[in-house]
Amino acid sequence: MGRHIARRDPRAHWVLLLLGLALLLAALTVDGLVTGLAGGSGGARADTSTGPAVPKEVVTGGPVLRLDQDRPVSRAMPDRTVALTFDDGPDPRWTPQVLDALRRHGARATFFVVGARVNEHPELVRRILAEGHEIGSHSFTHADLGSAPDWRRDLELSLTRKAVAGAVGREVTLLRPPFSSQPSALTGPEYAALSAAAGTGHVAVLADRDTKDWQRPGVPAIVKAATPERGRGAVVLMHDGGGDRAQTVAALDQLLPGLTRQGYRFTTVSEGIDAPASMVPAGAGSRLGGHALRWTQAGAGWLAGVMDLLLGVALVLGVARLVVQVVCAQVHVRRVRRPRRTPPTITAPVSVIVPAYNEAANIAATVRSLMASDYPALEVIVVDDGSDDDTAGIVERLRLRGVRVVRQANAGKPAALNTGIRAARADLLVLVDGDTVFQPDTVHRLVQGFADPTVGAISGNTKVANRRRLLGRWQHLEYVIGFNLDRRMYDVLECMPTIPGAIGAFRREVLFAVGGVPSDTLAEDTDLTMKVLRAGWRVVYEEAAIAWTEAPSSLRQLWRQRYRWCYGTMQAMWKHRHALRERGAGGRLGRRGLPYLTVFQIVLPLTAPAVDVYAVYGLLFLPWSTLVLAWAGLLLLQALTAAYALRLDRERFGPLWSLPFQQLIYRQVMYLVVVQSVVTALVGNRLRWQRMVRTGEAAALVGTQGRAPGGVNRR
Repeated sequence: MGRHIARRDPRAHWVLLLLGLALLLAALTVDGLVTGLAGGSGGARADTSTGPAVPKEVVTGGPVLRLDQDRPVSRAMPDRTVALTFDDGPDPRWTPQVLDALRRHGARATFFVVGARVNEHPELVRRILAEGHEIGSHSFTHADLGSAPDWRRDLELSLTRKAVAGAVGREVTLLRPPFSSQPSALTGPEYAALSAAAGTGHVAVLADRDTKDWQRPGVPAIVKAATPERGRGAVVLMHDGGGDRAQTVAALDQLLPGLTRQGYRFTTVSEGIDAPASMVPAGAGSRLGGHALRWTQAGAGWLAGVMDLLLGVALVLGVARLVVQVVCAQVHVRRVRRPRRTPPTITAPVSVIVPAYNEAANIAATVRSLMASDYPALEVIVVDDGSDDDTAGIVERLRLRGVRVVRQANAGKPAALNTGIRAARADLLVLVDGDTVFQPDTVHRLVQGFADPTVGAISGNTKVANRRRLLGRWQHLEYVIGFNLDRRMYDVLECMPTIPGAIGAFRREVLFAVGGVPSDTLAEDTDLTMKVLRAGWRVVYEEAAIAWTEAPSSLRQLWRQRYRWCYGTMQAMWKHRHALRERGAGGRLGRRGLPYLTVFQIVLPLTAPAVDVYAVYGLLFLPWSTLVLAWAGLLLLQALTAAYALRLDRERFGPLWSLPFQQLIYRQVMYLVVVQSVVTALVGNRLRWQRMVRTGEAAALVGTQGRAPGGVNRR
C-alpha cells in the first residue's frame, strides 16, 4: 500500500548460501566417511562373479604380490621368519599397547594403517617408524577396494599416501586391502583392484595366517592361528584397531616368547623377503597435501560437532518452547473460559477503521460483515488510500447507514489508518484490513477486554478463509499453531509483540498518546503494538473474536508478504531494542518478547538450511531405520502440537494430513524469507511495500454473514 523507494533486492548471497551449503555437505560427507570406519577381515566382500580370474600362481603362491609385470610375482617368508602385520590402526588405546608388547620382546612388525586414522593420530605413526617398524596402506576409509569404482579406489590409495606423507614425510608402497585374508581367498574383483593399484606403485601384502582376532575368539585361539606349521615362515594377520584388541595384546605376550624359543625371528615384511625398504621419501607436494588433508579432516570433524551441538540446542529449545506454549495455553484457557468473576459488559460506541487500497475484490464483503455485526453502537470508516480500482465507489454504492468513506491520495497504510483514527467518533477503535471478514459477534467479543482499565489494546483471532488448496491449508495450520498458540503465550507472559492488522482493538487515547500508527517500519502493526506496551498498557488476546482473512494463494505472493512481515518485524525489534532496559510492560516486552522473537523468528530459521543439509547427510550415512524413527518422532510431536492447537481453536483435525508435506516445501520458503530479510537489513537496503493481489476468495468463502469455512465450530 505504501510508497517506499528501494534498491534492487540483494541476490549475491544466494550464490554464497549455496556454496556454503555445498561446502557444509562436503565437510559432513568427509566426516561421515572417516568416522563410520569398519574393521576386521570379514564383512564386505566384492562380488566374485565379476572381474578377471585369479591366476593359479597367485592363489597357490606367497602372500606378497607384485603385479606390475607381465606375470604376477609372489614371495613368501623364509622358514622360521614371521612378519607380524597389524591392520586398522593407528588406535590411541590399542596401538601403544601393541608397540609396548613388541618392544618387550624385541620384535618388529608391519602396520597397515587407515589414512583417516593417521590424520587423527599422526604421533602414533611417527612412533611406529621411530621404533623400527614398517608402515603400509590399508586404504583411507577401510573401503572394500574390490567393489569400489575406479575413482574411489584411486582416491582411497592417494589420500592414504598423502596422510602418511603429512605425518612422517614418507610415502607407503605396501598395500593390504581391507577385508582381505589369504591368497587362496582372493576374488576376481579384488585381484583386479590390486592389479590396478600396482600401476601406482603398490605392492600387495596378503597373509599366510589369519588369526581372525577381530572376532575375539580367545587368546589361545589367536596364538594357535598365528603359529606357523613345522617351522615355516609366515605373514600373520592381526589388528591393532577397529575394536577391542585386548585379546590380541595378550596373545602377543604368549606368541612372541614361545616362537622365539623355537628359533623364530620377527621382522617386517620387506626385510623378511629381503626387499628394499618399502617407504620412500615424500616430495614437498605430497607433504603439503597431507597437511591440508589433515586440516580438512579436522575441520570437517569440528563442523560435524558444531552441527550435532546445533541440532541438540535446537531440539532442546523446540521442546522447551512447546512446553511453555502448552502451559501458557492451559493458563489462558482457565483464565478466559472460566473467569473468577463476570466482568461488566462493554457496549460503548466503536469505530471500525478499514484502510483500503485496491481492495475491490473483498471490500464489499468486509463492510457488509461489519455492518451485520450484533454490536449495538458501531460506525465503519473506509479510508480509500488512492485506489484506482473503484474501491471507494463500491463502498459508496452499498449505501449502508453508519458507513463513511474518506478519500486521500496514496500515502500508505499507516497514513490511511491515522486518517481514520482522526475521523473516528468513538473512544474504542477497531482496525481492520480491507480483505478481512468478521463474524456477527466478533466486534462484541473483541472489545470486552476493555472492561479492564489497564488494557490498552486487544488482539483478535485471525483465521485463513481460503484454505481449500494445499497452500491455504499450510497457512491455516501456521496461523493456528504458530500465531494463535504464541498469542496465548504472549498474553499470559504479558509481552504481546504484535496485534495483527487484520483484527485489533485500541483505546483512542492510547493511539493518540503513542503518536498514532507509525510509518517508519514495514510492520506497522508490530511497531504499534510494541509502542503501546512501552507506554505502560497491557495488550491481551481474545481468542473468541474471529476474523477471516484472505491468505496468499501462490508461493510468489506468500514470499512477498512474508518478506515484508519479517523485514518489518526486524525493523520494529531494532527500533524498540531499548525496551530491554525498561521496567513494567516495556521491560516484559524487552526481556521476554524480543528474545523469543530473536531466537525463534530469526536465529533458528537462519540455521534451518544447515539442518536440511544435515538431513541429506543423514540419508547418506545414518541407518535408515534411525533416520525414519527420528523423522517420525519429530513429525508426531508436530502433529500432537497441531492437534492441540486446533482443538483450542475448535477447528477440525482434517488439515493435519498436509503437515508432512508442509515440512518439504512451506518450511523452506519460510526460512529462506528470513535469510533474504536479514541480508537486506545487513546491506542497508530499504524494502518497498509489496502489495498482495486479492482474488476475492475471502468474500466468496465466508460470505456476508460470517459463515465459517472448513467446518469450523462457531460458538
